[in-house]
This record gives sequence, structure tokens and C-alpha cells, in this order.
Amino acid sequence: MAKSRSTWLLGFWLAGVAVSKAVALAPPGSAPLDTNIIPIVAFGEEGRQDPVAFAKSRGLDPEAVRRSTSASGLVTCGAAQGAGQLTLANDVITTAAHVLFDEQGRLRAGSDQCHFLVVVGHEIVMTKIDVRSIEVGARDPYRHSPSRDWAVARLLRAVHGITPYGIGKASEGASVRFASRGSVDWRQRSDLAMQQCALHQTLEAAPDGAREIAFDCDAGKGASGGALLDAQGKGLVAIFAGFHSANPNQAAPFSAEHYNFAVTVEGAFRRAILAAAGVGRAAVGAIDR
Repeated sequence: MAKSRSTWLLGFWLAGVAVSKAVALAPPGSAPLDTNIIPIVAFGEEGRQDPVAFAKSRGLDPEAVRRSTSASGLVTCGAAQGAGQLTLANDVITTAAHVLFDEQGRLRAGSDQCHFLVVVGHEIVMTKIDVRSIEVGARDPYRHSPSRDWAVARLLRAVHGITPYGIGKASEGASVRFASRGSVDWRQRSDLAMQQCALHQTLEAAPDGAREIAFDCDAGKGASGGALLDAQGKGLVAIFAGFHSANPNQAAPFSAEHYNFAVTVEGAFRRAILAAAGVGRAAVGAIDR
């Protein structure tokens, strides 16, 4: 599944962030929407659902599903917006590297303009990202394999009232639950979109152990860095990074010419999360179990 660099790393939005029907937060100096970026790569009829509809369609408790996905939020850095989530700790987030670093490999902004936004109860909480803490697969992700397009960062203060995602394991063919905010084509951009789908084949593996892997959930622009969770929705197994499509304007079956791809939480990516969360060697085995 070869792809040109013009088709990947496009799952973020250069513009302001609408965080609710009543509140709109836009990072200073927001750039206008780039209308040349395709909004979504889909594989048929709309497969995404809000948490309530997702829960009811599967006989699950809607409130339990809402709580279990409350770690999913938005990441803004300068004029860019992507998705991200609290992972293993209440002051650690994961996202895609290209949400934080631009095409020249420069950090998009400082801590005063890089934030994590998440819904706690019925309130939106915005917390600054400690840009000095950022660990990435590549600081110039546009020049490297998508398998290196991951980022881990600490927040300047913890977000309480939310349970962070744990860490799961990614396997080809496994069922996954995509839970992400930020898609520009999905209701309010701050609204959570959910879908159950599957991981497919590994496309490329980085020397540090993370893999680029194809998956068949619908994914929209603005959702880069969003969570692919295990089938039960408890452990983060990968983050959405981008798409490849010969005809992204049109929904089509999953194929070698039409797919979304993610970066697995493995190797250096996984180690960076453990280090940021302060997880010692003794606790790693418990996480793996």
C-alpha cells in the first residue's frame, strides 16, 4: 500500500475550534480552513455514532460508555487542531506528531498556545501543554514514515474527574473502537464520534517498534491523533494519523487504494507513555495483563 506524501498526515484542521454549541474557543492567529484538504475518507454509509446511539445500538449503558470515553479531547497548537486523549495519567496526553510540528519540523507554538481541551461533566476544561515535555517519533513527521507520527506530552496541570485510557495491544484483524473528537464533518467538532471497526494489515514498521497499520473506521479531517481503543474501549492500541485514497471524495469499500491508517502504541511510543506517566518496571506487567 504505497502512498504519496500528499495523501497522508491530513487529519488535522488549521482553523478555530468550536468546542460546544454555546462556547467557541479559537487559538490566536487561527488560519482559515484549507478547502483543498479532503474532509473524510469513508467506506460506505455513515458508520459513526454519538456515544448514546453507539451504546444503545449495542445494548450498553450510555452513561458507562460516556464515562469510558471521557478521556478523548482536542489538541490545539497555534493554528492547528487535532485530537488527543489522556493516557495512563491525568496529566499525560497522546496525539499525532504533525498536530504539534509543522512541515518544516518546527513546533507550531509554545505552551501559551498549545492546549488540551476535554469535557469534564458538562464543562469544557482547557489545559496548557508543557511543550518542553513532548516526546515524538519524529519532530519532522512530514519527512518520515507515518509509523513515526506519534507524540506524548505532559500537561502543566492534571485534569481531574476523568479516567485516562489504559494501554492495549494492536493485532491485525482485531476489532477496535474509534473514539475521537475534532472531525470537521461531524456535528459540533467537539462532539465525540464513535465507531466499531477492525485493524487490517501492517503497512510499515519503524525501527523503534511502532507500526503503521490500516483500519476501516470512517475518519475525518481534524481527528488526527484520535484514539483507537481495544474492542472493550478500555486500552489505547493506536492513534489515527492519516489516510490514503485514489478518490477520497467518494465513499468506497476498504481497499489498497482507499484506507485510513494509524500508529500502534508499541516500541518507543509505548515507552514514552510509560515514562511520562511515571510507570515503573514493576507496574508494566500489570498494564500488559
